[in-house]
Amino acid sequence: MIDITHKSSTFRKAIASAIIKFGSNQTIEAIIQKRVPKGDVLEMAKTAGLFAVKKTSDLIPDCHPIPIEYTSISYELGSDQVAIFVEIATIYKTGVEVEAMHGASVVALTMYDMLKPIDKNIHIEQIRLVSKKGGKSDFKNEIGDSLKAAVIVCSDSISAGKKEDKAGKEIIQKLENMNFTGTEYIVIPDVIKDIQTQVKQFCEQQINLLIITGGTGLSPTDHTPEALKPLIEKEIPGITEAIRNYGQQRMPYAMLSRSVCGLIGNTLVLALPGSTRGAAESMDAVFPSLLHIFKMMRGGSH
Repeated sequence: MIDITHKSSTFRKAIASAIIKFGSNQTIEAIIQKRVPKGDVLEMAKTAGLFAVKKTSDLIPDCHPIPIEYTSISYELGSDQVAIFVEIATIYKTGVEVEAMHGASVVALTMYDMLKPIDKNIHIEQIRLVSKKGGKSDFKNEIGDSLKAAVIVCSDSISAGKKEDKAGKEIIQKLENMNFTGTEYIVIPDVIKDIQTQVKQFCEQQINLLIITGGTGLSPTDHTPEALKPLIEKEIPGITEAIRNYGQQRMPYAMLSRSVCGLIGNTLVLALPGSTRGAAESMDAVFPSLLHIFKMMRGGSH
């Protein structure tokens, strides 16, 4: 199965449908009047669909086991067909599209099995996904090509050429995956005065998003939070809370990070850990939904 450990649990919903066609108008009448020899078709098929939804991961090899928190199965009856709709909702790391389509398929197959003794021309068609909601794709409209970003790597050893920067480059790669282009990049020592000078320069250049990696730990040379806090005009604690909560689920030492986030003018400044893993996981924790802040700043909906 695909690795989803880096994902955050979010609200997910999917609606799938299937159509079962009849060879005679008498079939729908038999269903409505409950004259089918095998029993109540609509109720039996609904029960089968509920079981199927919960068993999807047992039958589809690459499907993850998912906590199914809501399932609704409904019908639209026509003169020569029944349209089946399966709606599923959960709060989890991956979507429920396959579960919804699997449920619709089994509902249709159950109806087929129950009705084939009285209708030899019955057939199933149009099993499809009607809609889905949830996950990072819901926030793609928050990403604007007009946003400018910069990355500052704060490290004495990297600035001295003793170590190679990996965290900063990982952040840039993730920004590129979100359609950021031309991200500025600089490496400086972890010195309060140097950090403040570089941050002010980027803010004066009207950089929209400034990400700093390194210097958020507890060693004697970690000074990034001390450099940033006097400059930040509006702190955004929810972002750093989300980062630490996400990290804590993967690494207990995440609680020791002193990540900082806030606005300096119209520039969003975000200080992340200096380790490659810490920086990458912090980005996964809050992007791309974090970018909604720029819509809010422009007077958009909250």
